[in-house]
Amino acid sequence: MKNFFHAAAILIDPAAAWPRVAKEPADWLDLMTRYVALLAFIPALSGFVGACIIGVIVPGTGVVRAALFDGIFGAIFFYLENFVLVAALGVLVHLGAPLFGGRRNFAAALTLAVYSYTPVWLAGIFLLLPGLRFLTLLGCYGAYLLLVGLPPMTQTPPSRSRVFAALLVLAAFVLTLFAGWAQHRVFSGTAGI
Repeated sequence: MKNFFHAAAILIDPAAAWPRVAKEPADWLDLMTRYVALLAFIPALSGFVGACIIGVIVPGTGVVRAALFDGIFGAIFFYLENFVLVAALGVLVHLGAPLFGGRRNFAAALTLAVYSYTPVWLAGIFLLLPGLRFLTLLGCYGAYLLLVGLPPMTQTPPSRSRVFAALLVLAAFVLTLFAGWAQHRVFSGTAGI
């Protein structure tokens, strides 16, 4: 439950919340099994329902729905990808921190990655309705959370954290595109999960 209180505080007032989170010992296993496991379920389930049950309106064709088999396995694949994405981002923060004057601490790096990814998972609710999918762009708030969280979580000097944050956001974007490409290659019949 502590993780959800931290996340709410970070979403509301990141400048005040990140230093408090940085002072507490991070339990990365708890974070992955209790926090990521629940929040990553939001876009996976919403994408499944939106693609397989509600469907997408295609002009001249009508409502198009993904095959149930592709939708189920696509949602599972997408769910598991979220763990890999956030762990990869945590590793990049951990390895990159010394290059920008910060310190290495995997638990803090993973905590930063996980809480910064929270808006992406919450915005995943908009995958339910095809007309609202553009609202998933609200997940970009995570880039700001990452920028504000870098100095307290990695001890990166604020003057160097902007470049570090920009590189991390670019890396997260590339990782997300690769994950989407991989899912599309494996489940080519899955429409839009």
